[in-house]
Amino acid sequence: MPAPVTALTEFQRLEAQGSWRETPESRLREVIVSVGAATLTMMDPKSDRPLSHWSLPAVTRINPGQLPAIYTPNGQAPDETVEIDDPLMIEGIERVQRAIAIHRAVPGRLRGVVTVLGAVAMLAALTFWLPDALIRHAARIAPPAQARTIGLAVLADLEHSAGAVCRRRSGQQVLDWIAPQLIGDQALVQVVPAPLNGARRLPGDLYVLGNDLLVTTPGPEASAGHLIAARLAVEDKQATLDALRHAGLMNSLRLMTLGTLSRDAMQGYGETLLSQSLPRPDLATLPPAFAERGLSTEPYARSIDPTGAAVLPLIEADPIRQGTTPARLLTDEQWLALQQICAG
Repeated sequence: MPAPVTALTEFQRLEAQGSWRETPESRLREVIVSVGAATLTMMDPKSDRPLSHWSLPAVTRINPGQLPAIYTPNGQAPDETVEIDDPLMIEGIERVQRAIAIHRAVPGRLRGVVTVLGAVAMLAALTFWLPDALIRHAARIAPPAQARTIGLAVLADLEHSAGAVCRRRSGQQVLDWIAPQLIGDQALVQVVPAPLNGARRLPGDLYVLGNDLLVTTPGPEASAGHLIAARLAVEDKQATLDALRHAGLMNSLRLMTLGTLSRDAMQGYGETLLSQSLPRPDLATLPPAFAERGLSTEPYARSIDPTGAAVLPLIEADPIRQGTTPARLLTDEQWLALQQICAG
């Protein structure tokens, strides 16, 4: 800040004669008064020995507007005083005092600005960070039963766009039998009539499969591969978090406190999911997962790209080509029942 610095520099070597009284009972004594950066010094004119040092910020003039100007070091009852009649010295003392006051006031204002900015930042954090933090917490602590409730709500909304879940009993029995072997003991697989170009993972270890895979592929291997890929592509907690972010803060709080969602919590989310490209896992993670289950990666790869060009590494890493013994997923009767799950 240029002004305070200029004033301090301009008057820091200023000297003038004055009359100093150490106590009210002492006689006046001629001294040299010297202005420093922040001090007023009284010196013996014969020996240049300092007689007294005053802090400039505390120096007070006790007879404003009169000459000689009389100053005291602390503004209290004047025990010690100095009288000065040099106009330049009087002006110098006043200017340096103003400069020091300004110099001290700025940090105070800065602290005020910093405090305000801190409050604004905190408010912004509460406004933008806290809601998402609460939603993330709700997703993280949701037990499996609650996550399944969320998944079923998503599926119910998805049915508006993809058609009602196919519920032919014989086909669903096949899915219920094969799902634990492919993707987990608690997994539930549902089929919808609309083409999904694969499988999607919903909250609560719930998977939805498009009927197109069942009726356009020669065997169950491609569908099985898509279910495995869906499991690897998205963690269940992430699927739950994505759904709760759509549902919003109030529904997330309701889930944490009451364990339920409002009827329209997932409204529109199914259509949103279908408008997004299908999540795919890192291709390098698939061959080991397929090998563990005795599956070939080629049917899955060619269902993604019939030419095989885009998934050539996946075909070349086929566990069956590497010597893994192929597993027979379903009998012909089971496969036929699964293909007819959406029939009548």
